[in-house]
Amino acid sequence: MSKDIRIRRGLTLRLEGEAEKELVQAPRSKTFAIKPPDFHSVVPKMVVKEGAKLLAGDEIFYSKYTGEVRFTSPVSGVIKEIKRGEKRRILEVIIEADAENSYRDFGKMDASTADAKDVKQRILDSGCGAFINQRPYDIIADPKDTPKAIFISAVTTAPLAGDKGFIIKDKIAAFQEGVYALQKLTPGKVHLCVDDNSAQYLKDIKGVEIHHVKGPHPAGNVGVQIHKIDPINQGERVWTVGVEDLAIIGNVFLTGQYRAERTIALVGSEAENRKYYTTFIGANVTDIIGKEVSEEVRIISGDVLTGTQLSNNQYVGFFDNEVSLIPEGNKFRMFGWLPFTYNNIHSNSRTSLAWLFPNKKYNPTTNMNGEERALVVTGEMEEVLPMDIYPMQLIKACMAGNIEKMENLGIYEVAPEDFAAVEYTNTSKLEIQEVIRLGLDLMITEVG
Repeated sequence: MSKDIRIRRGLTLRLEGEAEKELVQAPRSKTFAIKPPDFHSVVPKMVVKEGAKLLAGDEIFYSKYTGEVRFTSPVSGVIKEIKRGEKRRILEVIIEADAENSYRDFGKMDASTADAKDVKQRILDSGCGAFINQRPYDIIADPKDTPKAIFISAVTTAPLAGDKGFIIKDKIAAFQEGVYALQKLTPGKVHLCVDDNSAQYLKDIKGVEIHHVKGPHPAGNVGVQIHKIDPINQGERVWTVGVEDLAIIGNVFLTGQYRAERTIALVGSEAENRKYYTTFIGANVTDIIGKEVSEEVRIISGDVLTGTQLSNNQYVGFFDNEVSLIPEGNKFRMFGWLPFTYNNIHSNSRTSLAWLFPNKKYNPTTNMNGEERALVVTGEMEEVLPMDIYPMQLIKACMAGNIEKMENLGIYEVAPEDFAAVEYTNTSKLEIQEVIRLGLDLMITEVG
């Protein structure tokens, strides 16, 4: 029997450009890429060089500070290039892919009956440790830790985000095996949060405590769910895993192969063939879009609130299940402050006529509509953050680097994505997600 969680505060942002519920095979990219910046706080140590031949599942690099966490190739092929930035920081490892994948064989294993130590080692050896994130700090989990619980969110609330129920519906067996593996990693519970759509596919999953979540964004964020179900105290660890990532983990046990398949929803008003595409992690974004797009279009790996900007022929992020295409905000709007002039502008306040059309879908641009301003106490942040914390005070504490205040105000319970709706609605125009990220990084350095 599931437990119901009702989230009342938040933001329902309806945008044009949802993907049709049709799954098609994306053209196979000639090159794929693993990007170390996708794994926050990981310092990569390469184990292969340019020109090395790889099988899917072969190790590419490991984490300098947690050497047990390995990062493996999503496809078979040859290391074409290792791109570096300032101070020789590794930005991308580009793999020239074979026409068909050849897989490293890790051997099949029954996760439900295997020893916990063997299960953890299989996850680490195959590179699946990269899929397990830790709260607090929203970083790759340290395998030396023991989490008090593990959370899986199959709830979709972010604007235009890929429907997790549709993504996982044909991978239930692998998902179940992944759950059996997670059970061996914690003495506590494995929590599975579902919405109306994903519940129809996941209602019979064994070994989890199911929570039925309803409400506006960010109800689908795993951080909000942890806050409502089993809050994090200082010194505690909670691990989180994505829905499709868990199916990849399960496949390692069922088949003995690291099948890094990724379902990408192509969304946004500027996208032409808005469907769901099957490919592999690190695919070239142009192969999913179908063509190069003009400079008038913003390509985003991820959803429109938390995603990363890409250019043509760059690569989709490791964890992302959607590619969003929306208009660039590079045009000045004459008399843009007049609410009657632009009826297609969404506003969470009553500065436009959006409040008269609660079900209308909008087609926003990336325009900030103003410069950075001072933080003013308006109560607008609290309206879209359904957590028992004071968001403005926490943001100020992060900006000031005040560790004691950050701890008292709930820094251990939040991640940058939890503040995406706050960043969108707040009149200060500050990069609030970046502020929270810097605050978390400070806590890692000073507290650990």
